[in-house]
Amino acid sequence: MVIHTQKETLVKALSSVAKSEKIGFVPTMGALHQGHMSLVNKALGENDLVVVSIFVNPTQFNNIADLAKYPRTPEDDILLLKNLKGNVIVYLPEVSDLYNDSVSSKKYNFGGLENEMEGKHRSGHFDGVGTIVSKLLKIVKPNTAYFGEKDFQQLQIVKKLVSIEKLPVKIVGCPILREKNGLAMSSRNKRLSAKIFEESNIIYKTLKEVQEKFSYTSIADLNALVAERFLQNPYLNLEYFEIANEKTLKTAKRKNKGSKYRAFIAAFAGEVRLIDNMPLN
Repeated sequence: MVIHTQKETLVKALSSVAKSEKIGFVPTMGALHQGHMSLVNKALGENDLVVVSIFVNPTQFNNIADLAKYPRTPEDDILLLKNLKGNVIVYLPEVSDLYNDSVSSKKYNFGGLENEMEGKHRSGHFDGVGTIVSKLLKIVKPNTAYFGEKDFQQLQIVKKLVSIEKLPVKIVGCPILREKNGLAMSSRNKRLSAKIFEESNIIYKTLKEVQEKFSYTSIADLNALVAERFLQNPYLNLEYFEIANEKTLKTAKRKNKGSKYRAFIAAFAGEVRLIDNMPLN
């Protein structure tokens, strides 16, 4: 495993890779867990070389306190990646290596995808995501890049970004990995106390209940059910629950034949914001 902290040395190293070899890419913000590792292992199984970036991107945080508290464990991350079998390159840059003198986002129009759910609650978030993903894809120039479905809206945004900028890369979405209690694996879980960690399984349990009842229950009744479940739990505060069209991400008021739907939740466990989603049909 080789570690690069500057894009110039990374680009130089990748330029020597034979054109016949496939490059996979897994962008992360570090604090790696088994969800991340599943992406890296999938990439290793489908490519000759895998680049893993570890970078906490400041432009996608609309809350400065959240950025400051985001877990950073580069030494542990490196140890995890070193144990993998395969050709792995790690890109571990400083902010200045990617943003130079201007730490700002490019403004994007993602066809409305950016205005739903997370976009309503995190101003400028997807401009920051689009900016950093574009930068990284242009540096690494992978054949395939891998993203987890836990951030399903982000996955759709990245696919749209690639289409807008005509980037020659295939975007692959990978299934959510979960803790034993059902909570979606996340770097933010490291900030939860043992009690809150266990109580946070209400997110998974509620999504499963919605999934099981979706075929015979109205969307309005499901919305009411979720609100009631969270009102009964003193440990988590529901920020939003939405049933949305998988393709457009627009909130669904009623079910239409031929459309695929997904349930999305964002909730606060104390100061820690958790998100999750689940397909419904």
